[in-house]
Amino acid sequence: MNGALPLLWVLLAAAIDRLLGDPQGWLHPVQVMGAAIEGLRRPLERLAGDSPLLLRLAGLLITLVVVGASLLCGWGLERLAVRQPWLGLPLLLLGLASALAGRSLADAVRAVLAALEPEGPLEPARQRLAWIVGRDTEALDADGILRAAAETAAENAVDGLFAPLFWMLLGAGLVSLVPGAPGPLALAWAFKAASTLDSMLGYRRGRLRWLGTAGARLDDLLTWMPCRLVALTLPLAAGRAAETPQLLRLALLDGAPDPSPNAGVSQAAYAHAAGIRLGGLNHYAGQARLKPLLAGHCPPPDREAVTRMLRLSDRLELLWLSPAAALLTWELIRALPMAAQ
Repeated sequence: MNGALPLLWVLLAAAIDRLLGDPQGWLHPVQVMGAAIEGLRRPLERLAGDSPLLLRLAGLLITLVVVGASLLCGWGLERLAVRQPWLGLPLLLLGLASALAGRSLADAVRAVLAALEPEGPLEPARQRLAWIVGRDTEALDADGILRAAAETAAENAVDGLFAPLFWMLLGAGLVSLVPGAPGPLALAWAFKAASTLDSMLGYRRGRLRWLGTAGARLDDLLTWMPCRLVALTLPLAAGRAAETPQLLRLALLDGAPDPSPNAGVSQAAYAHAAGIRLGGLNHYAGQARLKPLLAGHCPPPDREAVTRMLRLSDRLELLWLSPAAALLTWELIRALPMAAQ
């Protein structure tokens, strides 16, 4: 049973995430990571000046320190949970749950839909949308708000839920095979650190063009496999298992023109699985950017389609967790005869 214990941690963390989400007022690990990134950035950016080489080296140093420290902190909590469960286990479970954004993403998208009342003012929905997207929202009409909500539901499902869940499950398997190795929290926090680096520094403007390179590339690398596993398994969650090869091919094909190696694929996977059209013209800081059309033969998203995408994520999370739950159940069954002796 001890070998399956990390799987139990992951299952409990997923349940906590769905029950609590990210309570307001609680210190979130990402906030700590963000403060560390900003604290390192200021002196290193001053030292590097405008030198592309020095800025790249500074970004690499920030990435190594923040990702490495996050991994070590998660690893330390895992060891504490094993040695002193009364103290370490609650902290471990809360740390794992904090790395998952299933509840918070769904709540944020549903809040946009709730604020988008038929024939009502658009400003409340635009304001709620601005909290969760990077594009300009001031001039969006109702259709634009719905498309933005659908696209963030798709992209952030990978970034905020399935990528950290992938690394948790991989870490649980690793520590089960190699006791004492970095486990689910260590790998999940390392991923969240890379993701935070990308969100804070991964922009192609000014000094960030070079300073954010290391963090952005690491985030792309760590998200690559989870993104494609989502594209592979999403048809199962949509009840379209027989179409899996076709839908996977379409997701990879439609997502390829996107500048991000993962964002386009994740949005395309959801677009084809849910049968809605995504992509088109967006504005960022006043600059127009034309994104490739995804599932262009399908209708644009309406309110029901956005809700359908959220339900797809719910079912896909259960699908991903099912093997862990089955393995844990099998280990419990195996342990019963020994306990009876």
